[in-house]
Amino acid sequence: MKKNIYFGLLLILGFIAFVSLPSCKTSLEVREKSGSVLWSENCSRCHYSPDPEDYNDAQWEVIVLHMRVRSSLTEEEAEKITKFLQDSN
Repeated sequence: MKKNIYFGLLLILGFIAFVSLPSCKTSLEVREKSGSVLWSENCSRCHYSPDPEDYNDAQWEVIVLHMRVRSSLTEEEAEKITKFLQDSN
């Protein structure tokens, strides 16, 4: 039982580290890009980019968080993309 608890805690800490590490390094090039540019560059790599009006603010937060993990976006990139989408819907 104790092993399962420790293993679960280790998994949670590993996930937190995985999500946090990419956000530690944000290049100057990324800092200068707008949310619109980051959105079009990152989302269109794998699929068509939906219209910002397709989802509400809360839905965009969840979608961007999900895609941040899947596509290794930095925290700054995710924040810029989320703000752009929320301002555009």
